[in-house]
Amino acid sequence: MKFFLVCFLFLIQTAAAEAVHGLAMHGDLKYKADFKNFDYVNPEAPKRGILKQAAFGSFDTFNPFSIKGNAAPGIGFLFDTLMVESLDEPFSQYGLVAETVELSPDKKWIAFNLHPKAKFHDGSSITADDVVFSFNVLKEKGIPQYRYYFQDVDKVEAVNEKRVLFTFKSSENKELPLILGQLPILSRQDWANRDFTETTLIPPVGSGPYQVADFEPNRFIIYRRNPDYWAQNLPVSKGLYNFDEIRYDFYRDTTVAVEAFKAGHYDIRQENEAKKWATAYQDMTALKDGRVIQKIFKHGMPSGMQGFVFNTRKPLFKDKRVRQALALAFDFKWINDHLFYGAYKRTTSFFDNSELASHGLPSEPEKKLLQKYKDKLDADIFTQAISFPDMEKGQLRYYLMQALDLLRQAGWTVQKGALKNENQEPFEFEILLDASGAATWERVVLPYMRNLKKLGIHASVRVMDAMQYKHKLDTFDFDMFVFVWGQSLSPGNEQRYFWGTEAADQNGSYNFAGIKNPVVDALIEQIIKAKNREDLITATKALDRVLLHEWYVVPHWYSPETRIIYWNKFDMPNIIPLKGVSLSSWWAK
Repeated sequence: MKFFLVCFLFLIQTAAAEAVHGLAMHGDLKYKADFKNFDYVNPEAPKRGILKQAAFGSFDTFNPFSIKGNAAPGIGFLFDTLMVESLDEPFSQYGLVAETVELSPDKKWIAFNLHPKAKFHDGSSITADDVVFSFNVLKEKGIPQYRYYFQDVDKVEAVNEKRVLFTFKSSENKELPLILGQLPILSRQDWANRDFTETTLIPPVGSGPYQVADFEPNRFIIYRRNPDYWAQNLPVSKGLYNFDEIRYDFYRDTTVAVEAFKAGHYDIRQENEAKKWATAYQDMTALKDGRVIQKIFKHGMPSGMQGFVFNTRKPLFKDKRVRQALALAFDFKWINDHLFYGAYKRTTSFFDNSELASHGLPSEPEKKLLQKYKDKLDADIFTQAISFPDMEKGQLRYYLMQALDLLRQAGWTVQKGALKNENQEPFEFEILLDASGAATWERVVLPYMRNLKKLGIHASVRVMDAMQYKHKLDTFDFDMFVFVWGQSLSPGNEQRYFWGTEAADQNGSYNFAGIKNPVVDALIEQIIKAKNREDLITATKALDRVLLHEWYVVPHWYSPETRIIYWNKFDMPNIIPLKGVSLSSWWAK
């Protein structure tokens, strides 16, 4: 009787909702209901060949959804999601496991109607119970981000075998329907006798285009394309997942990996180091005769924020003046000229390379928004634009003098060459590095440490293997480290996970800086509840401005392009989408 009552209520609720093939955050969908494939793929791409890539560190689990362990690279290939995000729109999704969706006119609930052919690798059908299980287990036992992403969901119900209803706590979270579209679907039956919180090297039953074919922990993992992949002919999959096998081989560090690439041990490398891009491959005969190709791909995505992250949980970094002083000691120009061949731009925003970045003084809409919190903000946020050191020859001393003045204001003085506080405690801290990238990052860290030494600050470097390094970050047991927060063209719920007060005390969150700022919390909610694109941009710029003025990081650099070097074994579509190149659309010659 209860089941029929739920069905009856569902039919009443959904009477005014239209079943559609996709959702757009703002504006209209680019692709109509009868589209055949995305524009940035080749629907006739042949299915064949092997793609070999490099990985670093180690892995000890095939469960990427638990905080424990290091997940195998590429494991996401196993799991389909309710919907698929297009790469040539700011934030739009189209049905995958969910054939259609129904969003209520008042935005208080969404129903996903599952594709009748959707199935797991073991042949069992994907049901509404699997969707409900996936949502609940990820929210209750998964990595912390899911709790923040899903916190505005009131309840989830399996209406029948192929329909799932999510009811929201309010209609203000405009992004939530699309966040739910990103839900990875897990097999309830497969996880019935497993502990979801533990690591596992038993490959889970998925529904995606690839399956684990072979592996040896910390040496290699091979994924094999599923020839019976249920979604291979859907418009969202056409022209994608073209390699019969994808293999990852593990290397100790990037230096070893570069030599392995040059020897032909793997096929493709995204080069994130400007020096290596400029010099490491120039002696290759294969590059000169066309067997290897170096290519730059432009993209239109926000750069995000890369920088030295202060752990403000530590007393040493609680004072904003101290954090600003240490940022003034970072000589980007010297590093860019001497180490990176001038390849980068200075990061001056958490959303650089996009319309979301704040620049100069606040606009009138920003000012109006920030005025609500003026009693909790420094007055200079309204009158002074953030200024980042842009050092010409001889200007380092000028910025170091500014830094010393800030340190004196914060209670630190130089005594016999060492910076000390009133309790005669020296200013000392540690910069944590991952072993796989330590050789690269030490080139950047050491010049920074030399500048800090001129201020009387003693900084040291500590290098750790991948397992120890991840544990340190997950438990916030560090002073400073290097991190990159990626950003999208449509920021939303993930900002809680990056900067929110609740996330600061949640192990495994990305609030590494330990930010507990009520204004930041309020602005995040303004972003999430933005009624239109203009409101979203205003709120994001205001958040960006507050984060910058608080100096939670020492900003580094960014590049609006992707550098890829590869053996000439592949073809790719002619169109590179807004969000950048995607290897899933390439195919073997």
